[in-house]
Amino acid sequence: MNVFKLSWKYLTFKPLSTGLNLLLLALGLAIITVLLLIQNQVEKKMTQDAEGIDLVVGAKGSPLQIILSAVYHIDFPTGNIPMKEAMRLNQSRLVKSTIPLALGDNYQGYRVVGTNHDYLALHQVNYQEGIAWEKPFEVVLGATVARKSGLKVGDSFTGSHGISEGSHDHEAHDFKVVGVLEPKGTVVDRLVMTSLESVWLTHDEEENTELVEESDAEHQAKFHSPVAKTGFPKTEIDRDVTALLVQYRSPMAAVQLPRMINSATSMQAASPTFEMSRLFELLGVGVSLLQGLAFVLIAISGLGIFIALYNSLKERKYDLAILRAIGASGLQLLMMVFLEGIILTTLGAIFGIILGHSFLALLVFQNDQGVAASLQPWVFLKQELWIVVYALLVGIAASLIPAWTAYQTSIAKQLTKA
Repeated sequence: MNVFKLSWKYLTFKPLSTGLNLLLLALGLAIITVLLLIQNQVEKKMTQDAEGIDLVVGAKGSPLQIILSAVYHIDFPTGNIPMKEAMRLNQSRLVKSTIPLALGDNYQGYRVVGTNHDYLALHQVNYQEGIAWEKPFEVVLGATVARKSGLKVGDSFTGSHGISEGSHDHEAHDFKVVGVLEPKGTVVDRLVMTSLESVWLTHDEEENTELVEESDAEHQAKFHSPVAKTGFPKTEIDRDVTALLVQYRSPMAAVQLPRMINSATSMQAASPTFEMSRLFELLGVGVSLLQGLAFVLIAISGLGIFIALYNSLKERKYDLAILRAIGASGLQLLMMVFLEGIILTTLGAIFGIILGHSFLALLVFQNDQGVAASLQPWVFLKQELWIVVYALLVGIAASLIPAWTAYQTSIAKQLTKA
């Protein structure tokens, strides 16, 4: 007797009931799969993006907003800070290095980041083609920006005012692509990077001609002056920057520097590690609620499988008695019912995992920018194997009573009733 074939026939005999239980189980497991993928990848990417950054300094406001805007580029900045104060901070004995950022423009929704070459070194970028910028209005594109826009080295484009897409274009200033980065899987993939002067001059047409028309010798002298090597152009100390990415010189700086900045300056200090821990703690409540919903769906599915198998068993007691009469053992009947539950939950697990990955792929497809755009929907995690194991346990638990009832089937009693 082919126990597996019989189990499959009984499952397909009532497709609506089987399909409903399969769908409920798959939905619950799909929610768990999506949460698992997002939690794993987002935490890993955010940790990777903040690597090498001990402190972020910005305008007074929300520390979390400063971190999201300056490190992950997914929120609006709290404002600008004076260059003079930024330079003073850079000279502190507690500071190893600082990287200035100037934000305020975008290209097709991708942020234009004014900074220096230290920012590229921080993220350990490699060039797919071209080199880093050397003059104002030369830009380096992240891999995602280049792929989505179709721009390549030598092309020019016009940026738009504001952090998000939809603002007016800066038609008087065209950017020229001089470099395209290899994919890193980090925040730089979706950025347009250029010099600080490029961002300043984009918003300052009066000084544009003076700087753009300077000779190469003058430009090189400015960039290689003692002050310029710190990342702050010598002739622009009266300007503003949006934020500073700070590295500590010693562990003691972690205690002293944030308190000093917050109390003695007009700036605000925020720790990426601390703020992201707080954020994940807040998000954890929502994740727990969704996980709870998923487990409720799985529990309902398990109950549905139990009811379906138990009712089906009542309807086919005569069939089971006939099978016993022609030589099937009680153990074979028990295995047949167990197989029904296991087949159903295994299919539900496979369908749920595929459904979870497909939903994440749809989410990534609909979001060209932000953290969601950098997620990999078809990366399979080892933890997903536990989803299959959990589904099998649900199937076994739901099949216990019906399987035991099938094992105890009495040939004489059932055939006498017939």
